[in-house]
Amino acid sequence: MASKAIEAHKENAEIYHGAEICKQKAHQILSDNSLPKGLLPLDDMTEVGYNPSTGFIWMKQKKCTIHFFRSLNQTVWYGHEITTFIENGRMKKLTGIKAKELVIWISTGEIYINKYDTEKISFKNNTIGVSRTFPVAAFDLKEEY
Repeated sequence: MASKAIEAHKENAEIYHGAEICKQKAHQILSDNSLPKGLLPLDDMTEVGYNPSTGFIWMKQKKCTIHFFRSLNQTVWYGHEITTFIENGRMKKLTGIKAKELVIWISTGEIYINKYDTEKISFKNNTIGVSRTFPVAAFDLKEEY
């Protein structure tokens, strides 16, 4: 399903290949939209695409990865393809990211900076309505790398 969405948004998109440039562009897109750069700690990306007219971005990596955010005691799974629509302080219709809660993996459908407290970032599952809020600072690159 993610591949179909990518194909639908490829026209007029900026597309990058190679791990280093993909990482730089992903960080730039996050930063340009007031989101922390450490939100997507992906090192082995093969493609990043961004369609500025629709706000659609995608990231492809060689294999699925699991990242443990030490400061949050939180494990997150990043799929082979990650897609989302991005706007200032928000990622919506997100696919390819799951967070481990106790013993189950819960898909993340939306990530957004709280408009009343910009020091907080929330992660929401749109299917069952579960959400968690964390400090934005927990996703600073210097804390995670």
